[in-house]
Amino acid sequence: MRPKRLSHFSVPASEEGANLTPLIDVVFVVLILFILIAPMLEIDKIHLASGPTSASADAIPTSALTIQVQENNSIWINKREIAPKDLRPLLQAIYVKNPKLTPQLFHDQKAYFGTYQIVKNALEESGFTELDIILQNEAH
Repeated sequence: MRPKRLSHFSVPASEEGANLTPLIDVVFVVLILFILIAPMLEIDKIHLASGPTSASADAIPTSALTIQVQENNSIWINKREIAPKDLRPLLQAIYVKNPKLTPQLFHDQKAYFGTYQIVKNALEESGFTELDIILQNEAH
């Protein structure tokens, strides 16, 4: 008996498995970059106050600066409608008069989050460092 030759039975190139080494290298590089960059990312944080006591549960402290964002995304400051382009100059003038003031924001739950961002950015650019966000129950 003759030994069989296996050399002519090679697997065609089309049936070989794909080379995954470059893909795995790219995944590892992206993973390493994510691990390095993730701690450096800054995320807006909202510090929540402790819950109200039963005696003051219905009392909301009043502020000289109340900002309301209506359902239709209109912005109202002290019961006066303000165009978004006029928001920052008005807030800067208010801040110059009273820098210790803490604005209160009443944001309708159906209004866009982008409107909140516009108000928050205008407050920060005006110099305010704190913002009270007043949430109301749906029943109100």
